[in-house]
Amino acid sequence: MKQPAVLEEKVKRYESLLRKALSAFEIAPQEKSHLIRVADDFSSMASSYYDDGVYFIEQGDMVNALACFSYGHAWLDAGVKLGVFKASDENLFTI
Repeated sequence: MKQPAVLEEKVKRYESLLRKALSAFEIAPQEKSHLIRVADDFSSMASSYYDDGVYFIEQGDMVNALACFSYGHAWLDAGVKLGVFKASDENLFTI
């Protein structure tokens, strides 16, 4: 019989995943490209969601922390898929 997910463990795992992913990509578009704004927006959203997740942990709100870490990682993963980020770690991104 499979054990149910433990919320605290899942939050810790997703926080770690997003923290590592935030330092494991590079902006792909050239500086004068209109896509640089997209890359900056995606990166900013991911960082903001990380910060919000940490805040929610401090408040004891693990459900919203998990959501923030998940959404933050989704912004980075989408940026890799879109091509505005370069990344090579298949453990951190869907490549």
